[in-house]
Amino acid sequence: MDRKPRQYVQSLDRALDIIEELAKSGDSLKVTELSEKLALHKSTVHRLLATLLYRGYAEQNENGRYKVGLKLFEIAGNVLNKMDLRKRVKPFLVKLQQETSETIHLAILDGKDVVYIDKEETSEIIRMHSEIGSRVDAYCTSLGKVLLAYKDVDIYHLYAEEDLEKHTANTIIDKELLAEHLALVKRQGYAIDDEEQEPGIRCIGGPIFDYTGEVIAAFSIAGPINRMTEERVRSLTSIVLNYSRLISSSFGYIAENTSREFT
Repeated sequence: MDRKPRQYVQSLDRALDIIEELAKSGDSLKVTELSEKLALHKSTVHRLLATLLYRGYAEQNENGRYKVGLKLFEIAGNVLNKMDLRKRVKPFLVKLQQETSETIHLAILDGKDVVYIDKEETSEIIRMHSEIGSRVDAYCTSLGKVLLAYKDVDIYHLYAEEDLEKHTANTIIDKELLAEHLALVKRQGYAIDDEEQEPGIRCIGGPIFDYTGEVIAAFSIAGPINRMTEERVRSLTSIVLNYSRLISSSFGYIAENTSREFT
C-alpha cells in the first residue's frame, strides 16, 4: 500500500473503507459485521455510517442492515458518462454486439486488475454475470492479457510478491509461460480467454490504440462455450482485428502495415 500522505485524514479513510466494503458485499451488512471486517470499533462504524446515511452513500433497511446508497451509483454514472473513451467506443460496441449476438465488454487496466467500464449485453438466454465497474484479475482474461501485452508489463515485477491464482484448470499461473503467452498475444493482435477466468466461458479480446500508438483500453466478445466454440472463436479473430482497427482509427491511430501471426 502507498505511504500515507502528510495530510492523511483517518476518519475519511475509514469512511471510504466502509463504502468499499458495502460496495463489494453481495448482501447488506450489520454494524457488527462491518466492525469485524474492517477491524474497527462498533461505535466508530456506527458514527461514520450516520454521516454516510445522511449524504446518501449508505442505506439502511428495515432490519437495521446497511448497503451502499444510490448516491454512489449517481456519481459513478456521471463519471462514466463523461469519459470520452466510453462515449466514443459505444457505437462500435453496439454494432459488434448486433453482429455477433454475444456480450461485448470494454475495459481498462488498473494495476493488476481489469475494470469493466462498459458492456453490451447479449439477447441470448445464457448471459455473462459481469457488471460495469467490477474488477477481475488481468492475467486470466482476454481483455487483461491484451492490456498487459501491449503495455509491455513485466509480469515478474508485477507479481513479484505473489503467486498467480488458479481460477480454473486452464488458468496460466506459470509466470514464464504467461510472459511467453503475452508475447504471442502482442504478435497476433488479439487474446483468447479459453475458460481461464470462469469455467464455461470463452472470450476473445482486442486492443484499442490512441493517436500516439498507446493502448488505452481493450474490448472483448464473450459467451458460453456451447456458442463460443473453438472453431467460432477462430472465425471471430478477423472481426476482432477489424474492430480494433476501426475503433483505434476513431482516436486518430494509424495502423502500421504489418502482418499478423494467427493461431
